[in-house]
Amino acid sequence: MAALRLVGIAGSFNRPSKTYALIEDVADRAARRYGFERTVYDLRDVGPSLGSALWRKDLDDQAKGVIDAVVSADALIVGSPTYKGSYPGLFKHLIDLIDPGELRAKPIIITATGGGDRHALMVEHQLRPLFGFFMSHTLPTAVYGSDRDFENYKVSSEALSKRIGEVVSELAAFFPAGDAMLAAAE
Repeated sequence: MAALRLVGIAGSFNRPSKTYALIEDVADRAARRYGFERTVYDLRDVGPSLGSALWRKDLDDQAKGVIDAVVSADALIVGSPTYKGSYPGLFKHLIDLIDPGELRAKPIIITATGGGDRHALMVEHQLRPLFGFFMSHTLPTAVYGSDRDFENYKVSSEALSKRIGEVVSELAAFFPAGDAMLAAAE
């Protein structure tokens, strides 16, 4: 039996990136609990063809491979840095190249990062409606991390760590075997 696949996509070009670090932390915890094979991408992994593609068919093989991984995943972690209260345009362009039916009913953990608390509602006002359009199952807990929640591009705050634990637990509604794995480990 093939392992379940968890894919994270960070809407950032920066490396290192707090957004990428947040998604990796969530992905690592979910992989341990549910036995997922996990992969995390960012916009650099998508590559330069994204900016000039009007249609998905215009993407190069590298970019098509990332989109194929996203749409074929059993669960997604989507994260974005916050720019002027929203997600970056190229991140939205990547999402626009996905057919809405390809994400229907897919469980999605939504995450974002930003400089401070002013942008904390970006996950609720920008990302949740975006994936609502796709009729995806965004999990109830959204995760936002500000600059103070990271040290050396690692999650360092107890509050953020607790929130990550909560959203990872919510995946059990879709992957109940993860609860059995957790109980067996205890």
